[in-house]
Amino acid sequence: MRKALLALFTLFSLSTFAQSDDEKAVRATISQLFDGMRKADTTLFKAVFAPGASLQSVAKNKEGVISVRTEAIPGFVASVGKQKPGTLDERLSAYDVKIDAELALAWTPYVFYYNGQKSHCGVNAFTLVKINGFWKVQTIIDTRRREGCPDY
Repeated sequence: MRKALLALFTLFSLSTFAQSDDEKAVRATISQLFDGMRKADTTLFKAVFAPGASLQSVAKNKEGVISVRTEAIPGFVASVGKQKPGTLDERLSAYDVKIDAELALAWTPYVFYYNGQKSHCGVNAFTLVKINGFWKVQTIIDTRRREGCPDY
């Protein structure tokens, strides 16, 4: 009986925690983006974006008004390239990845550090598309807040 329960538990654990190759590749693409950001390596950083990719941020101003700001990817890449390595450090606490065919969505809570100091936190929502066998970031929309940010 113990052996049967152990075998059942092992099968359940493997199926629950196993990641598909596509999920691993999606995570690797997102990791490459943040590795490139930390290293201020624009070659590594910009390689993850699909043609026509976009970046948006949902934020609240001092008056409490919510807005969505759009930033062009070339400007985003250039701003990362102007930093010294280690200046930008976005730390993810988790990944929730959903995939259907050549479309993937990833939800990643984060805390952002600038020059080693906690700056803000929120969630990234990534849309990725599999192009020529590689997962590329098509859109990023994130939230940004300064209150209630955990340490990680």
